[in-house]
Amino acid sequence: MKKYFLLAVLLVVCGAILTSCGEAQYTVGICQQMPHIALDSATQGFRDALEAELGKENILFLEQNAQGESTSCTSIINNFVNRNADLILSNGTTALQAAVNGTTEIPVLGTSITDYGTVLGIENFSGLTGTNVSGTSDLTPLDQQAQMILDLYPDTKNVGLLYCSAEPNSDYQVKGIRTYLEQAGITCTDYPFFDSNEIAAVAQACAAASDVIYIPTDNTAASSAQAIGGAILHTGVPVIGGDEGICSSCGIATICVDYYQLGEMTGRMAAEILKGGTDITEMPVSYAPEYLRLYNPELCEEFGVDTAILESLGYSPIGD
Repeated sequence: MKKYFLLAVLLVVCGAILTSCGEAQYTVGICQQMPHIALDSATQGFRDALEAELGKENILFLEQNAQGESTSCTSIINNFVNRNADLILSNGTTALQAAVNGTTEIPVLGTSITDYGTVLGIENFSGLTGTNVSGTSDLTPLDQQAQMILDLYPDTKNVGLLYCSAEPNSDYQVKGIRTYLEQAGITCTDYPFFDSNEIAAVAQACAAASDVIYIPTDNTAASSAQAIGGAILHTGVPVIGGDEGICSSCGIATICVDYYQLGEMTGRMAAEILKGGTDITEMPVSYAPEYLRLYNPELCEEFGVDTAILESLGYSPIGD
C-alpha cells in the first residue's frame, strides 16, 4: 500500500509540474522579412530580451526568414496563426503587412518599421493603432541626415535618392529628406528600383547625375549594399546611408538606430503582453531613445573626408 501511495503522490506531482510548464509555455512566431545585418540584429535583440524576461525554457520560438519574398511572409504568418501562436514578431515592413492581413486576434509586434501610419494606412497617425498591432520604429531624424549632407558637402547641388519603390517606408523617408534638402536649395531626384535585380543599373544612373547619393533605411538596399558599392564606389560619388549596414558597405556616414537595442525594446513589450497582461490595443509604438552617429573610416580616407571634423560633430568609427 505504501508503494502504491508513493506512486500516486509521484504521479500527482509530475502532473502538477507538467501542467505548470504547459501554462508557462509561450509560443512566439518570428517572421523576418529578409537576412541582413539590421534585421538580424533586431531579431537577436528581441529573443535575448524576451528570454531574459520570461526565461528561455518558457518560450518556444518559431523563427522563419522570408528571404525577401512577400508570398513567403504570408505563408509564414498563416503557419503561426494555425499553430495558435501567443504573439507574432514581424521584423520588416512586408512581414508586418502579412501579419496585419493574417490575424486580428493574435498580438502582433513590429520592429524595423519606419512609419506605422504609412504601413497600416492610418492618416495622421498619433502612435497608437487601436488594433492588435504595435511595436518599435526605426525612424531616424531626417532633418539631421539632411544637415549631415550639407555639413560634409556644402557645395552639393544635386542629391540622388536611391530606394526601393516596393517599400512604402522608403518612400516616406525620401519625401521627408527631400523637403529639408530642397529648402536648402538642393535639387533632389528620385532613383527608385523595384527589386535587387535592378539595383546596379539604377545605382549607376544615380551616380552619373548626382553629387551625393542618399539611401534611406531600406531593406532591399541594405541586403544589396555590396552590389550598390560595386556599382558606384569607383565613380567617386559619396553615399550617405540610413543605417549602419549600408554605411559599412558603401557609405561615408550615417545617423541611425541601434537595431539590437530596438529588438530588445520590442522583446520587453512582448513580455508586458505575455506576462503582464498589457492590452496591445493600448500600447503605443515606441521609438529609439537615442541615435548612433557613425562614419566609415576606409571610405572617408578614400574620399578625402576629414574624420576629425566628423568626430568633432559627435561621429564615431563603425565598429568601435
